[in-house]
Amino acid sequence: MKNITIAIDGFSSTGKSTIAKQLANKLLYVYVDSGAMYRAVTLYAMQHNIISKDNFYVDKLISDLENINLLFKFNSSLGFAEMYLNNVNVEKEIRTLEVSNYVSKVAEVSEVRKKLVEQQQQMGINKGVVMDGRDIGTVVFPNAELKFFINASAEKRAQRRFDELIERGDKVTFKEILNNVQHRDHIDSTREDSPLINAEDAIEIDNSDMSLEEQFDLIYKIVLGKINII
Repeated sequence: MKNITIAIDGFSSTGKSTIAKQLANKLLYVYVDSGAMYRAVTLYAMQHNIISKDNFYVDKLISDLENINLLFKFNSSLGFAEMYLNNVNVEKEIRTLEVSNYVSKVAEVSEVRKKLVEQQQQMGINKGVVMDGRDIGTVVFPNAELKFFINASAEKRAQRRFDELIERGDKVTFKEILNNVQHRDHIDSTREDSPLINAEDAIEIDNSDMSLEEQFDLIYKIVLGKINII
């Protein structure tokens, strides 16, 4: 089978990362969670008092970009790569609601996007990659052989995220999560640089009423069909 590039875009909490990991494992492809990269930069900004509820020192973040080293390291026990920020495993820290509250603002910064897009393109230079995010099929890999756009209602996405955080032990409310989902949707869709849009040649899938198994079976059949005709 020929290796291809698979781009998976969509709104927050649609399960993009889950399906991308499943596909990568099944196909023996490299998996890249581009959202984790933006979350790691956001965590750095929080740790260095660059962003908070009242302030966002954009110029300071831009000047600090050269000090931010991002790396994925594969964890064989988990079956996927974890995010390292300046050689520290931050996979758990970047998944908090607090990081979620700021990440869309950080992702709006053109200089941040430029730095991370360059790294993402380098990661996929040899194809055989599944990458998920907001602008993978439109900006990072506009020529990807296969593109998906994953969607679901805000309420369904908020419930999934809420369940995930509660299971992890975080103290959050459903209303907090729903507000965060809706706020991120607005920022992601309206930012000037690389807004979240459905690429013209992407296959759109609404998984509001799909199980993980149903979603994977549908997408995997599409992927196999694409690989076999190339």
